[in-house]
Amino acid sequence: MIHPKDWQKPLAILVYFFLSLPSFANGKSDLNVKYVGAQAFAFELGGVELAQDRFLENQGRTLRYLKEIDVDRLLYVFRMTHGLSTQQATPNGGWDAPDFPFRSHVQGHFLSAWAQCYAVLRDQTCYDRAVYFAAELAKCQANNKAAGFTDGYVSGFPESDFAKLENGTLANGNVPYYAVHKTLAGLLDIWRLTKDTTARDVLLSLAGWVDKRTESFSYDAMQKLLQTEFGGMNDVMADLYHQTGNKRWLTVAQRFDHAVIFDPLAANKDEFDGLHANTQVPKWIGAARQYKATGNSRYLDIARNAWDINVKSHTYAIGGNSQAEHFHTPNAIAAYLDNDTCEACNSYNMLKLTRELWLLDPETSKYFDFYENSLLNHLLGQQNPDDHNGHITYFTPLNAGGRRGVGPAWGGGTWSTDYDSFWCCQGTALETNTKLMDSIYFYNESTLFINLFMSSVLKWREMGITLKQSTTYPIGDTSKLEVFGGGDWMMNIRIPAWASSAELTLNGEALPNVKATPGTYAQISRKWTDGDVVEVRFPMSLRTVAANDNSSMVAIAYGPTVLCGNYGNQRLSSTPTLALDSIKRSGDFSLDFTSIANGKSVTLSAFYDAQGYNYNVYWATTGSLRTASG
Repeated sequence: MIHPKDWQKPLAILVYFFLSLPSFANGKSDLNVKYVGAQAFAFELGGVELAQDRFLENQGRTLRYLKEIDVDRLLYVFRMTHGLSTQQATPNGGWDAPDFPFRSHVQGHFLSAWAQCYAVLRDQTCYDRAVYFAAELAKCQANNKAAGFTDGYVSGFPESDFAKLENGTLANGNVPYYAVHKTLAGLLDIWRLTKDTTARDVLLSLAGWVDKRTESFSYDAMQKLLQTEFGGMNDVMADLYHQTGNKRWLTVAQRFDHAVIFDPLAANKDEFDGLHANTQVPKWIGAARQYKATGNSRYLDIARNAWDINVKSHTYAIGGNSQAEHFHTPNAIAAYLDNDTCEACNSYNMLKLTRELWLLDPETSKYFDFYENSLLNHLLGQQNPDDHNGHITYFTPLNAGGRRGVGPAWGGGTWSTDYDSFWCCQGTALETNTKLMDSIYFYNESTLFINLFMSSVLKWREMGITLKQSTTYPIGDTSKLEVFGGGDWMMNIRIPAWASSAELTLNGEALPNVKATPGTYAQISRKWTDGDVVEVRFPMSLRTVAANDNSSMVAIAYGPTVLCGNYGNQRLSSTPTLALDSIKRSGDFSLDFTSIANGKSVTLSAFYDAQGYNYNVYWATTGSLRTASG
């Protein structure tokens, strides 16, 4: 960043202008700062529109909350800390209370969500809130001298917390860089998605503060500092490098490389046991983005190995991971079925990592097999559909007789609230539910990838194409893809690994020369004409998903959807035994099934719809599944 005293110089102004231009256009850089190894690119958020389904309903509830919350209450701790008037606003409770150690972490999520809301819907209220918040943060920065802070600093807690971190006297549980990371990421999203220059200026000043704060530390001193959770500092700084083309930010990013985590991963060693789970995942995302910035294959090894180890050895049937926020020994799944499994932040971050890795290797469908599982079976159901503002649960319990919205009080033992929670998972849920469309479609030159089956409309402006996807998936097994426009290009459709087969037609005719092997992409290359229709059908059947450490303990799935037993308000003292051969689908228009467990009738249904009652996900079993589709 150019020092303000040099702004009067014409050359400096010109350089600053070009470095400040947003560098992403459909995933590509305007500044010749390229993603090393990029094989596919994302569409702009505004290029994909959700159609009516459960995902759109989740988005709508979150948007209501974003547009109704009192912004001045969210600004309270910033203004208080920087010596400005709180404008008589009421302080928040929960994790944003004025005495909470890392207060002001959640606001960064709001900034990202408002910016995404604007990008998706061009919603003026969300735009106004985003730029207003950035302008108020600028006022906080401008008062730093009076508040006794260093130039560029902005947070909801005093700068002295960083001195305590550095000298080892920080109170247990305080994680100042974690909170600052959220502010940086939110401001970057505002700049990138709204082009607001105030957000840019506040962001670059705060990033400059981080640089100056850490540049004098020795390697050993920095590694000691990194023992305290620091969020995705390496991630956001690498992202800022791609946004600006300024290698300064890449240098800062690499300062946050955590050797005790990265070294074993580079050697493909699973040393997860005992680690706080969500502390690690943002670091892995940062490694992926640092690879894209540097081409250093060690970063790519770290990110890929972390993904493989986590997904294969530490992930539950619903795509979530961790118990009591921690990893355990490899494959320990049945041993840790509790009411504090699957912290939602972990899945949010794993989806980000998955997306980054797939963009480097878009022929590998395993990434979006996982993505679909985690989004559908964990994060979609994290939100309470009966809540006006779409509040969420922190953990997703997987104990026998578990219930969403129930868990340890310290981790959000109930559903979140408007002003008295502000947990980490509440913040990430705001982001999840304002970018649900961001990973349905991708492209590379003349290839269109279809990774998720969600009713939606894509505008592929570069090719002059509109694609409409209509589906009732996962209740139905067919997705219709209507092409409006023409030209020579390839459609790559993910064929899920769980499918026993797949059927594709073009304008009602079978495509015998197109391979549709589960766990791959079906490729249709042709000169398309306006009105072409592709239909893809995945015949669904019941299947079991065994716990890694106990093959007799299984979850039940139908196609992509994990099912659970509805036990109402009944408490379960032990794992029920389900008669597999008793499971039968109730009809074609729902995912309800009848079954017998412990000799009694139990209704099975989609786990993402399991709110407001006690459920069971993992079962002991007898018999075998019917070979038919249920």
